[in-house]
Amino acid sequence: MSARGAAPAGAGPGLAGKVRRLEDLYRRREGRSRLRRMIEPPAPFIMNPREPKDFPLGRHNLYIGGAGRSIAGYINLDLAAVAGVDVVADAHRLPFRDGVFQRIECDAVLEHVRQPETVMAEMRRVLAAGGYLHLVTPFCHPFHEYPKDYRRFTPDGLRELAAGMEVAAEGWRTGPTATLLVFAIEYAKLLLPWRWWRAAVHGVVGWVVWPLRYLDLLLVGSPRAGRIGNHCYLWLRK
Repeated sequence: MSARGAAPAGAGPGLAGKVRRLEDLYRRREGRSRLRRMIEPPAPFIMNPREPKDFPLGRHNLYIGGAGRSIAGYINLDLAAVAGVDVVADAHRLPFRDGVFQRIECDAVLEHVRQPETVMAEMRRVLAAGGYLHLVTPFCHPFHEYPKDYRRFTPDGLRELAAGMEVAAEGWRTGPTATLLVFAIEYAKLLLPWRWWRAAVHGVVGWVVWPLRYLDLLLVGSPRAGRIGNHCYLWLRK
């Protein structure tokens, strides 16, 4: 098992630099003033309230990609040695024995890994028989490097990646309105070349559009929501 603060396995010079910048970003976020946190706009999306959350936790549970968060009941693994991370490691080579975890959360991670098939095989390996794996990935979502951004997924693509596992539940976590709003904010920022102006526009546009996110309470269950859905999910059972 990699010690916290160690260089993650497989991180070359280029990726190592990206990881260091990511660590700096999280530390700056932790140091933000209370006033700045208060004036930040709400997120331009709302979670699907019908997404299942009651699959059982076990004695040992793994959360992959939870940098900057403290997640009760889970071992938190990430590339970045920042607050909340218990194990610093590369998801392509998980430092755990076979079949040790009863539940694994992989939330918005697979788009950031070079070889999602390898990461999927590693998660399947360390998941106990009868255990649950929760995958969440973006579909229509802006480019974001944490520390790299390689691809997008459809529900069909996730099912193909998870071949051999039972699909217990699937759907959209964030819907078409979330797609519209996050792209509108990014488009507005794209028009300005200066960093501080972009930050100001992010705040102004974010406060203007966020109430629209509640439209997804109506739209996320639509059979056509997936045409421009924002994030999809799968619950899988081994």
